[in-house]
Amino acid sequence: MSRKVLVSFKIMPTSVECDFSKLQEAIKEKHKGKVENFKIEDVAFGLKMLRALYLIEDKSGITDELQEDLEKIEQIESVECDSVTLI
Repeated sequence: MSRKVLVSFKIMPTSVECDFSKLQEAIKEKHKGKVENFKIEDVAFGLKMLRALYLIEDKSGITDELQEDLEKIEQIESVECDSVTLI
């Protein structure tokens, strides 16, 4: 039986005028079937970030692989994996 992990990424957009629905669609397209949920969170002074939760199989290097894929999306400035929880 393979183990699953819940991974949380903090995603900063390139602009304060970011269309989060388009960004979410781009992420879903890139990682079909892996994204569990999204949440838009306030950072400061009108700046918002997107939190993406992934439910994936626990294997070595998967968080780095996902982070590198996310960083290739045009609307994304930076990505940080801030939580990995074994399910």
